[in-house]
Amino acid sequence: MTLREAKVGQTVKVTKLTGTGPVKRRIMDMGITKGQTIYVRRVAPLGDPLEITVRSYELSVRKADAQMIEVEEVA
Repeated sequence: MTLREAKVGQTVKVTKLTGTGPVKRRIMDMGITKGQTIYVRRVAPLGDPLEITVRSYELSVRKADAQMIEVEEVA
């Protein structure tokens, strides 16, 4: 499952980053790394961007970037 497929209110854990080069670097600069827990707060009406909480920071992630973040649901 990717971050883009995660539902609002769901907490997920990053398992893999599939982006390359500058895209992967941008994702990692936001604090999104393997093993990190992400809470999906809100999705804009047209699906872009996703508003998430990572390490107590509230961020907006474009859906193209969210597609490159593989996650698993936290029980």
